[in-house]
Amino acid sequence: MRAVYPGSFHPFTPGHVNVVSRARALFDEVVVLVAVNSIKHPGSDEEERAAAVRAVLPVEWTSVTVAAWSGLTATYCRLREVGVIVRGVRNTTDLRAEYQLAAMNQSLGVPTVFLPAQPELAAVSSTAVRTLGAWRVE
Repeated sequence: MRAVYPGSFHPFTPGHVNVVSRARALFDEVVVLVAVNSIKHPGSDEEERAAAVRAVLPVEWTSVTVAAWSGLTATYCRLREVGVIVRGVRNTTDLRAEYQLAAMNQSLGVPTVFLPAQPELAAVSSTAVRTLGAWRVE
């Protein structure tokens, strides 16, 4: 089964890498979908962010691809025959917001799987990474 992991990824954090790593173990293929979010205002467009994500992911993760997208995630899934959306959740606030999105996507025919953050990564957010500076995958 193919899965999509959507987000604005501004920037792509260690928590995001962890979600992709765990999703790889569950699904045949994972598409990291770098999306436009009208609420967020990243300093770069989705193509630039997609290139940044590609640069961070290990090259041996051949079952992972990165794509930029500006429409609904459910539409991407239907057009590309993706069976499930993967979302990482760090806390109950994330879960509440993600649950609403999951319900909408379910009504559009695409279920969502939640992956809870690893405890050591639960406090890492894109905002914190932007504030504190760059990081790298080791």
